[in-house]
Amino acid sequence: MTPPAFEHHRDAIVTQTERLTAQVRGADLSAPVPTCPGWTLGQLLRHVGGDHRWAEEIVRTRAAGPVGNDLVDDPRADPLADTSTLLPWLTEGAARLSATLRAAGPDALAWNPSADRPAPVRFWARRMAYETAVHRADAALTTGASFTLDAGLAADAVEEWLEFSTFPEAYAPRPDLPDLLGPGRTMRFEAPDAGVWHVDLTGERPALRAGSGTPAATARGPVADLLLYFYRRPAPVVVTGGDTALLDLWRTRAGFWLEAP
Repeated sequence: MTPPAFEHHRDAIVTQTERLTAQVRGADLSAPVPTCPGWTLGQLLRHVGGDHRWAEEIVRTRAAGPVGNDLVDDPRADPLADTSTLLPWLTEGAARLSATLRAAGPDALAWNPSADRPAPVRFWARRMAYETAVHRADAALTTGASFTLDAGLAADAVEEWLEFSTFPEAYAPRPDLPDLLGPGRTMRFEAPDAGVWHVDLTGERPALRAGSGTPAATARGPVADLLLYFYRRPAPVVVTGGDTALLDLWRTRAGFWLEAP
């Protein structure tokens, strides 16, 4: 499956936001979001809009270091807001981010949290596309709407997650969690509509490579559901096998970047 290009990621930021707003139009903004404990639907939407504006500022200014992101980390709900004001704010922020990315081009350099120096802003197009898509799933669960995601986008989002799972923060020893790496620790993830991914945890760091032999743990399901499973969202159609404790530990460690500051 051919991965989406920079332009597709830019477009996805807008289309995923449009679908998000359609899902929540007229909804109760005070409704709790089951998959984001402590947040209401209004706070979730302000978080998404804050993410877009944060990324837009980073790209527009070609930031060389971190930019303040209070609205992302602590999106306080506006008691006077309703969907008639909040939804246009969301779509405007997504459109502005997409336009800023287009003006910059994929190879312009700016800070991002996964690199130790300014890196191509294509990172932000991809990251914000999937940040929006996963939170659209959160909103759908809250309002009872259905959630679907194009298999090509979902597969690329799965691969983004797998890339993050190889960062040192995902496997370095931690006093609060068991060690992740060890003999015999291999996993296979299979999506009949997208492909198969193998993760090898037997070496000094996680490796993504073609599998051989019987994996210690497996997970199988449609690629959009596999993505939700990685993000620890409800994905009841995903079938797991083998060492499910290893799968849970890996998902926790690979999601280090989702932990509250």
